[in-house]
Amino acid sequence: MKQEGEMLVVACRPMAGVSPVSISANSLAQRPFPTPSPFSISVVSSRWSSRPSVHRTSLVLRFLALLFSFVSAVSLAAPSPKKNGQPPSSFTKYSELMYSFVVYVLVFVYSAFQLFKGVCDIAHRGILISDMVSDYLSFILDQLVGYLLISCCSVAILAIQQISRSASLWKATIVSIIMSFATFLVIVTCTLLSGYKLCKRIIW
Repeated sequence: MKQEGEMLVVACRPMAGVSPVSISANSLAQRPFPTPSPFSISVVSSRWSSRPSVHRTSLVLRFLALLFSFVSAVSLAAPSPKKNGQPPSSFTKYSELMYSFVVYVLVFVYSAFQLFKGVCDIAHRGILISDMVSDYLSFILDQLVGYLLISCCSVAILAIQQISRSASLWKATIVSIIMSFATFLVIVTCTLLSGYKLCKRIIW
């Protein structure tokens, strides 16, 4: 050790048989690694976050189609109250409304199946149907369901002209047509998403 001016220089003699690399390795080995918290959630391991946003959007649309088709069917099937001592009118007297009710039930069942399949695909990918078959099937069935919905809306409009405005069935039919048209718009959006996924699979 010697002093030069205002600086103090300390000379250290290296230890025999000990390399600097081994010293740094021993210091790293003695340093404990941080233990991850048991409450931490890994985003990578989450199946929900690993799925694209298209699948989550499709789930929301399927739920809306399920809800709207249910309201459309219930509005027709619900018993209408009596008015002015007249017997309550029923939709079963009109073949157009019977056709619309059957379509609403089919759309409800189809939407429930698509919603259940979408949840299962996120939890267990491809456990029900493979992704390729699902894209083809959804694209075809969505177009078929959309055609049925727009046809039953047209038929129900013709049935309204045969029902008296004072009857409670007239209001129920109006509500049913509005909700079925909303279901049609949702199904059209689902068809666009199905076509996007199908084109992405074929082209890209």
